[in-house]
Amino acid sequence: MNHQNLLVELFVEELPPKALQKLGDAFAGVLLEQLQAQGLTSAHSQLTAFASPRRLAAHITEVLPAAADKAVSQKLMPVAVGLDASGQPTPALLKKLTALGADAASVPQLKRVHDGKAEVLFFESMAKGALLADGLQKALDEAIAKLPIPKVMRYQLQDGWTSVHFVRPAHGLVALHGTQVLVGVQALGLTAGNTTHGHRFEASVDPVVIQSADSYAEQLRSEGAVIASFAERRAEIARQLQAAADRVGGGVRPIEDAALLDEVTALVERPNVLVCEFEKEFLAVPQECLILTMKANQKYFPLLDAEGKLTHQFLVVSNISPQDASAVIQGNERVVRPRLADAKFFFDQDRKKTLVSRVEQLAKVVYHNKLGTQGERVERVRHIAKAIATQLFTALAQGNAALDSQEGEIAQDYLLTCVDNAALLAKTDLVTDMVGEFPELQGIMGGYYAVSDGLPDEVAHAIEDHYKPRFAGDALPRENVGVVVALADKLETLVGMFGIGNLPTGDRDPFALRRHALGVIRMLVEKELPLDLQALLEDAYSVMNRSLTEVGLKEDAKLIAKTSGQLQTAVVTTHRELAAETPDLLADFIYDRLAGSLREQGYSAQEVDAVIALRPQRLALVPRQLEAVRAFTQLEEAPALAAANKRVTNILKKAGEVDPHVNEELLQEPAEKDLYAALQRFVPEANAQFDSGDYTASLQTLAVLRAPVDAFFDDVMVNAEELALRLNRQGLLKKLHMAMNRVADLSRLAV
Repeated sequence: MNHQNLLVELFVEELPPKALQKLGDAFAGVLLEQLQAQGLTSAHSQLTAFASPRRLAAHITEVLPAAADKAVSQKLMPVAVGLDASGQPTPALLKKLTALGADAASVPQLKRVHDGKAEVLFFESMAKGALLADGLQKALDEAIAKLPIPKVMRYQLQDGWTSVHFVRPAHGLVALHGTQVLVGVQALGLTAGNTTHGHRFEASVDPVVIQSADSYAEQLRSEGAVIASFAERRAEIARQLQAAADRVGGGVRPIEDAALLDEVTALVERPNVLVCEFEKEFLAVPQECLILTMKANQKYFPLLDAEGKLTHQFLVVSNISPQDASAVIQGNERVVRPRLADAKFFFDQDRKKTLVSRVEQLAKVVYHNKLGTQGERVERVRHIAKAIATQLFTALAQGNAALDSQEGEIAQDYLLTCVDNAALLAKTDLVTDMVGEFPELQGIMGGYYAVSDGLPDEVAHAIEDHYKPRFAGDALPRENVGVVVALADKLETLVGMFGIGNLPTGDRDPFALRRHALGVIRMLVEKELPLDLQALLEDAYSVMNRSLTEVGLKEDAKLIAKTSGQLQTAVVTTHRELAAETPDLLADFIYDRLAGSLREQGYSAQEVDAVIALRPQRLALVPRQLEAVRAFTQLEEAPALAAANKRVTNILKKAGEVDPHVNEELLQEPAEKDLYAALQRFVPEANAQFDSGDYTASLQTLAVLRAPVDAFFDDVMVNAEELALRLNRQGLLKKLHMAMNRVADLSRLAV
């Protein structure tokens, strides 16, 4: 058959910019998928998606005018039902054949197949292949129905009566197979043609008559002044942004923001990048404020110098290209000035009050109806942070003479003071004018205001950093003070939300608990903190429970105060309390996140499972454990030892509680004596290596146990009839199990 390329376009009013790329990909993707399902494409068909502010389109190569006829085999009924004793068709069979467009003459051609239970009649025929116009109609209907529309509009068609639902009102439909219009194809009250519209102001021709499916993109560019491809338009904007920065000179560069670039790409049809500027006096305002207002409100690209500092110039992506662009430049400069002035006003006003003076206001800000106010939350974070700081300093002081001295006590007092101040003030910027206007700046503004208040750098940095990491790949807090407060803040959120049952479900995670858990993991691992996870969770749980009890008492007091004397005796005091299983549930959640993160880093599921099965408390040591396991799996002895470990695990599981003590006098068989001797010889060395943190060497030392372990299982009956003998052999296996599985559960490596 004669292949031709296909072009389909929906011309609509301005589409939502943040959804445009997804809408374009979905529209084109479903069209191709549906045409493929109907046999209207070839194995070599290629798809090109187009999406501009006013159009969704798809170009598909090698599309057939009609699908090939297809053999169809249809199950009818058992032979015993369809044919009588003489082999003639029964009325039931004739009725079924009539419904299929056949008659009694088809009976001899029916195929008989035994389906395992009975012989069944099948009717074989050739189904006519779908015509392209019909197939495209079905595909177009499906593509429109499946569009991931963020918010559906309802509007009336030109007849004044019919209403349709779509993302935006549609005004044109193009459907071309080669040069031929697919007559009869309809969508959203429109009939397919070959005309579309270009740029609102700069198209040289209107309407644009599309000559063929293959000329679509070029005609829109040359006649319609539109770059139809989202990807091409995005690349052109990126090119122009860099070229404009190069013209400015001085090593400046446009800010990198993929989401902003996508949004601007969805706002313009033919980009034209212009250089604008604002008064340098605004640079006294923190650059995050200026950058945010320019990006969020105006969709501008700020220019940064070689050191990453904001300059007084910025780039505008215009949708028009006048010969004299001065009016466009001046207009954008005039528009941005009030925005920057607002930011400067907020910054100046906020600095008139210290952060400490704002602490009381947090008591009026509700955090969660079951967890109290932000003020109560701050107190919880302070207590959790103090516990973490104490644990951290104690762990660091072990074996460190400098910290285990009077100077160390001074250092500890300074750390605790900074941590407490940072935790107390970390949320105070929530009640500032700047963060009220730009919530994205919480933490960042607190850091600036802390510097303005003359607080130590560690405190200012911690206030700014305590939200970190905010997203995957984000930087971690800079100093220990910030790390401690960030850990406390995230643990308070996790324990609180888990305690009241606000767990993530499926894709829903409104409190970003997965992100908080990964943040805790990253800080413990990447900062190599000598902290135990279970101790952290238990401290946070204890602080949260005590706080919620106090919240409950306050609420009861208010309730009693409002209740008349006659009813006071009926008031039942109930204190809020977290579910008792909260620490365990939360630990499981964190280990699940850790396992997923490690698999993403390239560790195998078996390697991760072997380490996580031990529920390691020092997450900072997990990478070393994984490297040791990976090295162990490369040893010749590894498969046999992993299998033996699995066998030992099963034996001990059935045996219940087993004492690892071994009575040498009860060792009878040479194999069990050899195994015991090997344990006595090599386990101390392996344990010393483990205690020094050399997990790879520890496992490699234990690899020599393969031969005595194999011999033991070949020659020794573990479950001997004599109780003392049986318990002694189980104790020997327990001793082996404890020695072999300190780094990881090696049984999880068994194939």
